[in-house]
This record gives sequence, structure tokens and C-alpha cells, in this order.
Amino acid sequence: MIYNGDTPVSRAQSFHDVVRSRHSVRSFLPTPVPPSVIRSVVQDAQHAPSNCNTQPWQVHIASGATRDALSKAILAADEAGHISPDFSFSLDDFHGVYGERSRAQGAAYYQAIGIAREARDERRTATLRNLNFFDAPHVALMFMPVVGDCVRVAGDIGMYGQTFLLSLTAHGLGGIAQTMLGFYAETIRAVLGVDPSMKMLFGMSFGYPDTNSAANHYRIGKASIEESVTLYD
Repeated sequence: MIYNGDTPVSRAQSFHDVVRSRHSVRSFLPTPVPPSVIRSVVQDAQHAPSNCNTQPWQVHIASGATRDALSKAILAADEAGHISPDFSFSLDDFHGVYGERSRAQGAAYYQAIGIAREARDERRTATLRNLNFFDAPHVALMFMPVVGDCVRVAGDIGMYGQTFLLSLTAHGLGGIAQTMLGFYAETIRAVLGVDPSMKMLFGMSFGYPDTNSAANHYRIGKASIEESVTLYD
């Protein structure tokens, strides 16, 4: 069915544009997003698919004073060496082409913001911007219940996160999924009062992109579909 004069082609093109214009934003304006717009984004994300329609995501969005207190607590935890991930993660675990892609992304980012490979202090400062949410006025923290080995639930959370990010793009906003925030799960639970039974997978900082920032002007290439997809006749 075609409504409001739209054709299937124009609808597909609109989706095409949103998917391909979405990128990880690493510098934001301080301007808060209106609550009505945030609500529209989470309403979109709520339509993400999940195993048996379980909808296992528990999302905590921090803004204003809560956002600032959270960043302060995470930075203090990092300074104290208090790392508390619920799930393991190490860049060293990526082997072969996966490691190559990871290193290429890092090299492109640091080149874009003008930080040399050997400038360790500057790289450390850039990394810590994760913990200040890249100056974004909002951050969404993605929690999940423990079900079996958690793999299926984590997949559901990923689909929710992607839908959230695409909705941000469609609303003229930007966001970035941050595994690093998950390294401070215990700290984040304490600040937000989240039940310990809920495990944190990742966070997403979001807001209005700072279009003047060099961090938002680089793009990383995607693998060809031949590398990822096998088609059968």
C-alpha cells in the first residue's frame, strides 16, 4: 500500500540514506535534546526485534546533573584502577582480518584528530573522552538480565542499540556505541541505583554532532559484501 503520495522507492531511498549516513559521532554540542525527541527515539527503538519478543533491554538515560555525576564517578574509578566489566573484552582477541579492521579504524581516528602514534599521553587523553561521553549531553546505558549464556540476549540488545542509533540519525542527531563504558558497570550501577542482577553490555552517548570537530569528519570503509555474505542459488 502507498500512503500520502509516497512510493515504495522513495521510502527505500529514505532508509538507504539513514543507514549510510549514520556514523559514530565523537564530538557533540552541549545543547540538550528536547525530552519529546528523546522519547520519540526510544519509542522507535522499542520496535527492535528480540528472541520470542522478550524485549530484554533495560535502558537508563542520564542527562543534566545525573550525567555529570556519572562521568565524574567513572573517571574517578578509572583513576583508581577500579575496572568492573560484566563481560570480557580485549582488542588482542581480534585475530586476522578482524584485528586488521580494528587497527585501521584506530589509525584513521587518531590521524583525523592529529595525534601521532607515538604520542601516548595525547592518546590517553583522547581515550578518556569516552568517559566524559565525548561532551554529549546524554548517555544511554544498556543493561540486560542474565539468561543462559547471555549470547541471545546480547544479540537482542545489539538490535535495540542499532535501532536507537538509526533513529538518532533520522532525527538529525548523532550517537556512538561505547564498549568502554561497560568496563565500569559496577560504578554505573551504583550511581544510577541499578539492581546488580542487571548486567551492562555497553553505553551510547548521543546528542547534536559538533560538525566543526575533526573527529566527525573522517569515515572508515566497510568490507565488501563478498567478504561477509554467501549467496546460494
